[in-house]
Amino acid sequence: MKIKINKESRVPDYLQLMNYIKEGVSAGKEEINDLIGDVDNVSAVLDLEKSVVLKAFRQLEFQGILHQKTDLSFVVRADIESSRYAARGVSSEKTEVLEAIASLDKGLYPSAFCKISKDFLSGRKDYCNLIHSDGAGTKSIVAYLKYKESGDPKVFRGIAQDSIVMNLDDLICAGVGSSILMSTTINRNAMNCPQEVIRELIFGAEEFLESLRTLGVNIHSGGGETADVGDLTGTVIVDSSATAILKREDVIKNEISEDLAIVGFSSTGKSTYETAENSGVGSNGLTSARHELLSKFYREKYPETADLSIDPSLSYCGIWRLEDILPRSSMDIGSALLSPTRTYSPLISALRKELKDEVKGLVHCSGGGQTKCLRFGSNIHFVKDQLFEVPPLFETIQSTSNTSWHEMYKTFNMGHRMELYIDARHAGNVISLAKAFNIEAKVIGFTERAEKSCLSLQAGSKKLFYEA
Repeated sequence: MKIKINKESRVPDYLQLMNYIKEGVSAGKEEINDLIGDVDNVSAVLDLEKSVVLKAFRQLEFQGILHQKTDLSFVVRADIESSRYAARGVSSEKTEVLEAIASLDKGLYPSAFCKISKDFLSGRKDYCNLIHSDGAGTKSIVAYLKYKESGDPKVFRGIAQDSIVMNLDDLICAGVGSSILMSTTINRNAMNCPQEVIRELIFGAEEFLESLRTLGVNIHSGGGETADVGDLTGTVIVDSSATAILKREDVIKNEISEDLAIVGFSSTGKSTYETAENSGVGSNGLTSARHELLSKFYREKYPETADLSIDPSLSYCGIWRLEDILPRSSMDIGSALLSPTRTYSPLISALRKELKDEVKGLVHCSGGGQTKCLRFGSNIHFVKDQLFEVPPLFETIQSTSNTSWHEMYKTFNMGHRMELYIDARHAGNVISLAKAFNIEAKVIGFTERAEKSCLSLQAGSKKLFYEA
């Protein structure tokens, strides 16, 4: 296979190399492995800096195309699975992170949704501590685009909620129901995000926390940090941390077993405690959602919102503007993408009071989408064969981008973002309780014993399979 890097091209050298390798892999050319087996050799033959070659190879590794054998040797993966999400430098599976922390202490309850530690804060033997960090991710870029187009900074109030909920709803899956202290970190480009943006983020967070307290969730702000880091971001990044003290007897251990019903709670509609209809988007997969739906108009007008190192064909490759109406919906594209992440904490608190120890497991279908459950239980076949209808937003993302359904279901929640594992005899009671909050719920599947943990999904005529 002959590779020639055009030094006069506007396409970066590393990207040209990546494209050549992708073409070779797609064509089944076996000599690709001979080429990539030695970074030093590639550097010499193609007259490229070693750092350029490594950048290309490591991006291809992240995209699941190459595997690194040694520091300077790579090979084509035998199990290549093309992913538009990974091609944008984002991972729904967090494989690298999970491998990095594999040897660390997993806490008192290794199967719990969050790491749970001894009560280092008060020293009580019958209590435990949880500290959790998450954020709004790249959803803040959509808010930035809306702000720049409309001039209204209030759009960032929803981003404050997103960052809080991504922590809160993970904590409730571990059994936390109250006594939560939040801290928020705002990293901004001060030139692009002035004081009015910071103000709305801060007051948006305080307003949302107050609304949660009126719903019986004892959660308070412990302050935060704002940093001007224009070298790191062209817009704004909003992250939060949450700390809680919990009685050990209240921990949900998430020891998911066979013969349980899986009840899903819809991510769409309008609950009794929301002020507007929710598209169901949550705060995961927004990098793909933004690029797949929105047109290149935004890349050209606001280059600070794009990673210029990714393939341009994957950047703002959609056909829509923020003000365009979302198909099969009364919402516009911008409102659907910015729909604040729903918290299920009031509902889960009510369920815990009603069902107590009958709650065997809770899974927040955030990173990893419908495959998140595979991180819990042992030798379990998760069967989800009665899923919710795919919401208009996710259907539009798929039809616009032609992303495979296999990738869609492990990137987005696809209709329900919280699922409960419980004995089937309690399912009717769970669904009735959810209805009181105007949240649609239904049995979406079941668990059974398996030789190795796996997941089967059926949505209409679509049958998908995933292994742990």
